[in-house]
Amino acid sequence: MTIQRHVLEILTAMSGVIWGLPLIILLLGTGIYLTFILRGLQFRQLIPSLKLALIKRKEDSDQKGDISHFEALMTALSATVGVGNIAGVATAIAIGGPGAIFWMWITGLFGMATKYSEALLAVKYRGIDGYGYMSGGPMYYISSGLGVKWLAVLFAIFASISAFGIGNMVQSNSVADALNAAFGIAHWQTGLVICIATGLVLLGGIKSIAKTTSYVVPIMICLYVVSALVILVINIYDIPHAFYLIFEHAFNPTSAAGGFLGATISQTLRIGVARGIFSNESGLGSSPIAAAAARTKDPVKQALVSMTQTFIDTLVVCTFTGLVIITTGVWSTGETGAALSSLAFEKDLPVNIGAEIIAISLAFFAYSTILGWSYYGEKAIQFILGDRSIKPYRFLFTIFVFIGAVVKLDLVWTFADVMNGLMAFPNLVALIGLSRVIVNETNLHLPSKRD
Repeated sequence: MTIQRHVLEILTAMSGVIWGLPLIILLLGTGIYLTFILRGLQFRQLIPSLKLALIKRKEDSDQKGDISHFEALMTALSATVGVGNIAGVATAIAIGGPGAIFWMWITGLFGMATKYSEALLAVKYRGIDGYGYMSGGPMYYISSGLGVKWLAVLFAIFASISAFGIGNMVQSNSVADALNAAFGIAHWQTGLVICIATGLVLLGGIKSIAKTTSYVVPIMICLYVVSALVILVINIYDIPHAFYLIFEHAFNPTSAAGGFLGATISQTLRIGVARGIFSNESGLGSSPIAAAAARTKDPVKQALVSMTQTFIDTLVVCTFTGLVIITTGVWSTGETGAALSSLAFEKDLPVNIGAEIIAISLAFFAYSTILGWSYYGEKAIQFILGDRSIKPYRFLFTIFVFIGAVVKLDLVWTFADVMNGLMAFPNLVALIGLSRVIVNETNLHLPSKRD
């Protein structure tokens, strides 16, 4: 037990360093740099990219790839719209005050350029595996684009470990805890249901994952946003003041209020940027793995679609969570995480179902994250061990869903958090090293996409 405690302390210290100021500066700085060299593409092309992502088109149906643009987007969204949108936003406000939302927005806006660049490179450098499916992502554009195979393998190792932790056990554990607290459902029962549901989907590979997430993700986002809208309509006169608090506290220290201990500007900025990055994963290198499977011959087209993922995740879903917490006035109560979000939803809904809504939302969000990360981990393992590793991986991944629901995960969570952060470094090296390729591809293809 003592050894486990020491290991946990070491991993916690490592996590604090890895997810500290240097990585935040590197992630945000890369987004700013890419925004500059792409001439603010995410602002100029936002509306066309949303049309491209959300309106079904026939012209790409005969192109190489496994899934449609929309399915690739939903698969990537399934992995990012999750616990971070509920518990992560609440934690950011609890620590940094309302101003943390502003810095989440900034992270999202610049992160869109990063997400665009990741997807562009993923499609450009993708290949076809032994089963005839597309394979792509940072490990491929690092090895083929940069020509640094060992760095690509390192990324794949970090991603495969993260898939079992952040993308699997941590998610099933969060669902089991939430459903047990809200409805009294035993952890093993939740674990068994999610395990079976995951296994059935994974049998069909990326096409089955994409089809499932294309139904689940839009429904879960709409249900959550509609619930938030009900609360915002009830508190409609408090919305302007909520925006005032967000902008005011982004640049001025938040004094102690109620159970809130107060925050400095540096705390507000740091936690806002960190939670924003953790939520949308721009720069971590996970979502381009899904983008590489899209049916298209144009890297820029899928890159524009992928760019909307960060917009939807951070600028839409996270904003709704933040506004609910601020307008209901519970942000200064001293609560944090999912408990703070539950308190906000519980306070003003016409019937006392706030905790149940959060529990159900967490269940959907976490399950979709499991599906998205299952594909990321599969491709990472395949890159390291070859095509024959896919079936054993899917079996193990499914079993670990159940294990995660019934065991304590402090050590697993922290270790996976470290691996998740380490993914960013090889990916950011590739984005900066291949930035000229990103610009050239954009200039080559984008003129024909302008309306």
